[in-house]
Amino acid sequence: MSEVNIASRQLRPSMNFTMVCFHFNGFPCMPKPLPVATDPAPSDDDAAQIGQRLRALRTDRKLTILELATKAGLSAGIISQIERGNSNPSISTLQKLRSALGVNLWAFLEREPEANDEPTFVRRRENRPRFVVGPGLLTKELLSPKDNNQLRFMILTLPPGATSDDVLTGPGDKAGYVLSGRVELAVGNAVAEIREGDSFQFESSIPHHLVNRSSEEAKLVWIIRIREAHL
Repeated sequence: MSEVNIASRQLRPSMNFTMVCFHFNGFPCMPKPLPVATDPAPSDDDAAQIGQRLRALRTDRKLTILELATKAGLSAGIISQIERGNSNPSISTLQKLRSALGVNLWAFLEREPEANDEPTFVRRRENRPRFVVGPGLLTKELLSPKDNNQLRFMILTLPPGATSDDVLTGPGDKAGYVLSGRVELAVGNAVAEIREGDSFQFESSIPHHLVNRSSEEAKLVWIIRIREAHL
């Protein structure tokens, strides 16, 4: 009977699968990619909440879908799909809408305030606005209280392969701390791998992005000091 030796090795982080090699009496290793579990699709509730808030902000300003589309430089069809919860808008799309409506990005995610005695400086865990960005399913959860317009901090969750290419730049500063996993952070022409326990800070006017090239989910605290109320 031929002896079979099985060896497993991990490919470089940018390739999200494991290669299993089968050696049959010295014949070359034959790679066989193993399937990788995919992350769940964005929650329908998240898309529905953004759509409801967009409709409320639009109707409060007595704008038709066509009028808002003209002001935002978007098609009426895209706005209609977002309002019906059938589309997960990108950051750049939300940026165009928020500019046309005169609000910040988080206005699309904040629930209507409830009548209670909750201090305005507190954000309860169950009241965190949350949305999923792009095909990589990067998730943002706002931690800072609603009335704080100069300093924003949030939790970013990046599944394997997720990237934050669709980011906003402008006057201000950004900083963060890696809670778990590791990601690649590019700021201008400089690139660094940051791991659990690492921190960073840079001017937000410099082009930047994050990417998770590992096979594990990464979580970061992401901090933004705002000089223009676009976030």
